[in-house]
Amino acid sequence: MKASAIFAFLQVGTAVFAFAPVLWERPSKLSQVERLGAGSGSDGAGGGGSEAQNDPDTLKTQLLGDIANLNRLQDEDGKISVDFGVKGGELDKKSRAPRKLDFYTVSDRVGKAADVVFRTVEELSKVNPTVAATAGFGDPNATDRPLEGTWRLLFSTAADASFSRDSKRGDAKAMNIVDTGRERMTNIIKFAPKDDGKPKAVEELRVKLVARAEGPNRVDLVFKYVAVKCTKLFFFPLRWTLYIPVPGPTIGKFVIRLSNLKNRMLRRKKELRKLPKAFFDVLYLDKDLRVHKTGEDNYFIQARPEWKSAWETSA
Repeated sequence: MKASAIFAFLQVGTAVFAFAPVLWERPSKLSQVERLGAGSGSDGAGGGGSEAQNDPDTLKTQLLGDIANLNRLQDEDGKISVDFGVKGGELDKKSRAPRKLDFYTVSDRVGKAADVVFRTVEELSKVNPTVAATAGFGDPNATDRPLEGTWRLLFSTAADASFSRDSKRGDAKAMNIVDTGRERMTNIIKFAPKDDGKPKAVEELRVKLVARAEGPNRVDLVFKYVAVKCTKLFFFPLRWTLYIPVPGPTIGKFVIRLSNLKNRMLRRKKELRKLPKAFFDVLYLDKDLRVHKTGEDNYFIQARPEWKSAWETSA
């Protein structure tokens, strides 16, 4: 196994908010929910949150339809291909933060369909039934813990959470596990096997984080380490796990201060670099659905694995 194959996965941007939506196979016929999301036209501009009633269940159904319609149009027009690092379009060149996808680069109708998703999210945020999404954080005995448990990704605008068969990274499934009592969170990426059914050299990534409440709907994140589950050691079939620590905030601040000092000494006219703060704000949360936005302005829409309507629509 090439060393570069491992370290390509270990860029901070790749591991930070990796909740990749995976679209394995979709039926050619639209379900009732998909037709609802498609609206009156075939370009994805119709329907959407602008016509939905202010009822959470109606808006949730509408959102599933909107996402299904966007997925269908991407199947027809293509998906944004994202590979590793800045050159691959995964990270922003200046900030090195996950890049926000521009769906209009695929086609006009794909961009419009994504806009419909955003409008429905905005409407949903207005009827969020959960007052305190961070309830129970730090309290193992709490009975009210709405974020607790496993969440799977339906949709994201983050480039580091975008996977496709056509990219070097390949397809993947992703989920997020929240342990509110221990203030821990785990992001899991399971890469799809090769076309011949054999597992890839890097089969899975697990990103371990400390998650703390900062207000009723904001969660601060501190990344601890990445566990890389491999299936080969050089050319030999062997399952093993490589643990890579993520530099803590103190080290990050020190590096940035050195960089700023260097620029001042060389009299370079550059903006002072600041250590980006990792966090997300919960926009909508109930027993089935979770929508949040990160500090990089990226949306993540996640659902419980047991919410069958979500997976029947996007399957």
